[in-house]
Amino acid sequence: MKILVVDDEKEIADLVELYLSNENYTVYKFYHPLDALDCIQKEDFDLAILDVMMPEMDGFSLCKIIRESFHYPVIMLTAKVEDIDKITGLTIGADDYVTKPFNPLELVARVKAQLRRVTKYNEPTKQNQDIIDFAGLIINRETHECTLNERPLSLTPTEFSILWILCENRGKVISSEELFEKVWQEKYLKSNNTVMVHIRHLREKMQEPVGKPKFIKTVWGVGYKIEA
Repeated sequence: MKILVVDDEKEIADLVELYLSNENYTVYKFYHPLDALDCIQKEDFDLAILDVMMPEMDGFSLCKIIRESFHYPVIMLTAKVEDIDKITGLTIGADDYVTKPFNPLELVARVKAQLRRVTKYNEPTKQNQDIIDFAGLIINRETHECTLNERPLSLTPTEFSILWILCENRGKVISSEELFEKVWQEKYLKSNNTVMVHIRHLREKMQEPVGKPKFIKTVWGVGYKIEA
């Protein structure tokens, strides 16, 4: 699998490359975001790790460019710890957020979790188990394609996973804790608003009316559901 690493701190980029290479990943490393742009268009990556604070172009801008054409997972690295920065990263399409300083083994574990989730939700199985079709929404787990009223929806792997779980359990309320632990495969913390941010982003892409969503309903104090 090919992983893109972009970080202007040479020591960190080299360290990340070392640990990922030890896990037999092919690493494309860049110290400057502008140098990575050409490679992004030419190579078929499986995951990207982007530093937020970089000269000439920050990681948020680079993530936006990736999301214009690609759906592979993006992990942001940052020295910032404010919630608003994390929300910004998740809103523009990032799938995970790691704060510096970090344990390289934890980063590798998060990489594996992201790749495992993408692989899981794209495994070829029987067609009737891979396609959900109702109320104008068609979601295909095998091809990672989703349309709403024949309009393609460009979803990140995380958004796709959340929507699939909700659709697969439509009519049932899925708690934020259950959604988080199924998608991120980590223990949920009550102060975590990651699920809320992704739900909001999903609603925006589905052009759901503000305050009166047609598909993804909020059950206050419990979680979310898609009505059958």
